[in-house]
Amino acid sequence: MYLWEGGPALVQTVDFFTPIVDDPYIYGQIAAANSLSDVYAMGGRPLTALAIAGFPDTGLAHEEIAQIFQGGFDKLREAGTALLGGHTVKDKEIKFGYAVTGAVDPERVRTNGGAKPGDALLLTKPLGTGVIGTAIKFNRVAAALVEQAVTAMRTLNKAAAEALASVDHVHSCTDITGFGLIGHATEMAQASGVTLALRASDVPVFDGVLDIVRKNHSGGMESNEAYFRDGVDMAKGVPAELRDLLYDPQTSGGLLVAVDQLEADRTLQLLTDAGVSAWRIGVVVPRGDRAIVVR
Repeated sequence: MYLWEGGPALVQTVDFFTPIVDDPYIYGQIAAANSLSDVYAMGGRPLTALAIAGFPDTGLAHEEIAQIFQGGFDKLREAGTALLGGHTVKDKEIKFGYAVTGAVDPERVRTNGGAKPGDALLLTKPLGTGVIGTAIKFNRVAAALVEQAVTAMRTLNKAAAEALASVDHVHSCTDITGFGLIGHATEMAQASGVTLALRASDVPVFDGVLDIVRKNHSGGMESNEAYFRDGVDMAKGVPAELRDLLYDPQTSGGLLVAVDQLEADRTLQLLTDAGVSAWRIGVVVPRGDRAIVVR
């Protein structure tokens, strides 16, 4: 964050990734939504974007490239964000995303620090996009499940951020992306000096994703578990498939929010009124031996 004298603070973020779906237009939309997410998590408003792309010399039609850019542009337009240009390089593997600049009120910046004991923990999108993305690559997933995930990944966190802007006691917020729920929750706990206690049965997942977890582990899931598990107290009764989803890297995931427990019900209603699905998945407790407790 960069603070201008007498004006809003400037926030910048960058993100890009390889295709997670086959449709180039949808891929472009997901890449844009994912790139914008950090600005929304901070309570900011994205203003401008620069495209970042890598495409191979052969094997990808010009029309497909055009569709990727069009999908991203349409999603930026939905967000009210101006595309100023970008940079493209030759690459054997397709990559696409954006560097995004936004503005935020420096007095109302949301960070992953600041969560307080007693806060309710809310999550605004189900888990499972990493597993589903892996399954798509091997044609091991039903169309209905793909549609659920694609709809979520294409959905901006804009409405959620705007609803949260009217809540005075949101103490911490972060978006759930590559580190998975456990990873980003760990960062929140460490930055806030607290422990996050998650109720496994209340964590939302896409309908049917538990049935395909075992055959569709991504490398990112295994890396996340290896890195974060020492800071997690996981109850033995948590089903193995759900445990894996807690480490599943997400693309364009939802917001994890720590809000004063007295404001939790009102916050959930504000999100619902804004058309945003949200779930209460746990509580913030004083710092214990582990950053995360899952029961």
